[in-house]
Amino acid sequence: MQITNYSITNPSVSLANSFRQRFGQMPRIFRAPGRVNLIGEHTDYNEGFVMPAAIDLACRVAVAGREDHRLVVQSENLNESVNIDLEQSPVRRGRWSDYVQGVAVMLEQSGRRLRGADLLIQSGVPIGSGLSSSAAIEVATGLALLSSSGLEIDRLELARLCQRAENEFVGARCGIMDQFAACFGQAGHALLLDCRSLEYRALPLPRELSLVICDSGIRHEVAAGEYNARRAECEAGVRTLARRQPAIRALRDATLEDLEHTHSELGDVVYRRCRHVVTENKRVLEAATALEQGDLQSLRRLMAESHRSMRDDFEISCEELDLLVELADKLPGVFGARMTGGGFGGCTINLVETARVAELTAQVAQGYERATGKPAKIYVCRAETGAQEES
Repeated sequence: MQITNYSITNPSVSLANSFRQRFGQMPRIFRAPGRVNLIGEHTDYNEGFVMPAAIDLACRVAVAGREDHRLVVQSENLNESVNIDLEQSPVRRGRWSDYVQGVAVMLEQSGRRLRGADLLIQSGVPIGSGLSSSAAIEVATGLALLSSSGLEIDRLELARLCQRAENEFVGARCGIMDQFAACFGQAGHALLLDCRSLEYRALPLPRELSLVICDSGIRHEVAAGEYNARRAECEAGVRTLARRQPAIRALRDATLEDLEHTHSELGDVVYRRCRHVVTENKRVLEAATALEQGDLQSLRRLMAESHRSMRDDFEISCEELDLLVELADKLPGVFGARMTGGGFGGCTINLVETARVAELTAQVAQGYERATGKPAKIYVCRAETGAQEES
């Protein structure tokens, strides 16, 4: 069992020292958080509602300018480097560096001429865990490149450009939730985000609860396969619904009654995909009300319903995630347990009374290893602020 209370003393100082040893000068450091989504999965690209919280698992990028128009990028985690010539046509490598290069490409396409830069990247967000390591890299890189080039940007535009980098350069058709949370997160709060208008409000999280993230150890690649397939199925559903009701331009606009009237035309699979999104949007709004009213029992019920919908209708869970939810949900002091993120592996999110965290981590870890033969990684997190420069 590995339990992490994620608080490293002066991680920016350590990264700056590593940068100086490699590149011979002192850098500026930019941090962007990962995120956990409390409820609202696969609703963002359907123009619906989500409830993410930025967390204190973060990506940091150290940067210093160069005189040429090249990016020399090193990953401290992977001990790999890549040299990107911004004067040449961009080439996807199918590697972590695509997130860096994609952001640079989108920034320059937006009319911003970047300086060359040396970058050292260190991420504490587990890759493939559903905690948005990609958005954390994108946003931290975007801030680093802009600042080293003497350029400014509106946070919303940065989130949009980072989403474009992932959609158009990396090839993962994600919505904007992850990049938005990385840019706009607030300490001690979740965000209720309307992914159509991009209006949001901060929801205070109960002080007596901790965010406990249980990592299944099953890794997914959202850029390939099932994630994009789910989005395509949702789009197919919208096209079918819109033939009857042209006002429906996203699943955000559909009701359960609309789905029932069109069930035979949708087919069973697309119908169930759409049903998840329509009911999940309703659950997010009800969960926001429950948080604001301190109704933790309703929140627990909604999170349980969300997980069942992802398991049965959207079919993005797996045996390991179902097991983690089952182990946690039966324990005292737990006020919500569900898978979080794109699915097909990754993590669960649990809202747990702080006084019960040790008990939960011990029992879940023991039960998970007994059933799977694999150790559990458990992160005890707090809701953190969005991206910023660190001194």
